[in-house]
Amino acid sequence: MTNHHSSQSEHDAGKTATELERIAKHLTDLQVKLEQLEQENRLLHERQEALVAERASLVKRNEEARTRVEGMIERLKALELAGIS
Repeated sequence: MTNHHSSQSEHDAGKTATELERIAKHLTDLQVKLEQLEQENRLLHERQEALVAERASLVKRNEEARTRVEGMIERLKALELAGIS
């Protein structure tokens, strides 16, 4: 009976070791995935910041262009009125 008990203990220990190895591999896989996601997240945040800055620049340039065009329209109207008088 002792031999059977010892054999069962060894079997259980083997199953436990195998299960621990499986869990350790799973944890390693999760760590790798976490690092990949953190890197991707950093890159996405950097890209978002760049796009926000680019948008602000484009909005500013658009407003400057609008102001110039409005100024040209006003000067043309003034020239037109001066020519009519």
